[in-house]
Amino acid sequence: MRFVLDTSIFVNPEIRGKFGDNPTEAMRTFLGYAERLFGRVEFYMPPGIYREVMHFVDEEELLPEIELYIIKKPPNVHDIKIPAFVVYELIDDIRRRIDKGLRVAEKAVRESVIETDNVDRIIQKLRRNYRKALREGIVDSKEDFELILLAKELDATIVSADVGILTWAQKMGIKWVDAANFKEVLEGLSERLTKGKNL
Repeated sequence: MRFVLDTSIFVNPEIRGKFGDNPTEAMRTFLGYAERLFGRVEFYMPPGIYREVMHFVDEEELLPEIELYIIKKPPNVHDIKIPAFVVYELIDDIRRRIDKGLRVAEKAVRESVIETDNVDRIIQKLRRNYRKALREGIVDSKEDFELILLAKELDATIVSADVGILTWAQKMGIKWVDAANFKEVLEGLSERLTKGKNL
């Protein structure tokens, strides 16, 4: 059994809280599960995601376990084939988001003409709504794309709280677990192992 882990497990406060109060504590708790499951379950991170996580945790506190239980592997970008429909869907999605972003900007301009004394508030609202229109629910970084490609290559399960990653995992037929439920999944796997059941 293989899992490809996203940054959100350890840094998203709502998700991380199940594992610990801060990223280092969350990672330490996860590594405890990884140790119990060692030899039966493999945990992977693409290098970009690993670097992101390392910005938030105290690596020295987590050595050597972090090196033992998390496998760093880039996807084989030269040999992975992606169906053409994925590219079509991506292009269509980007076009819809650009149109949506334009409407958000037009609305902000209209508001600023009417409410000239609230320009700063309108700009903040524009930024928030524009970001939501263009970035929410899409794979918007190289690291996210590596995560998806690695899971596809390994026939592994993605663990993430990122809506864009989970949406594209579904479109590409990749197994996934919402990071909000990951601790319960690890507990279930540990319990099965303790009882001598197959994973």
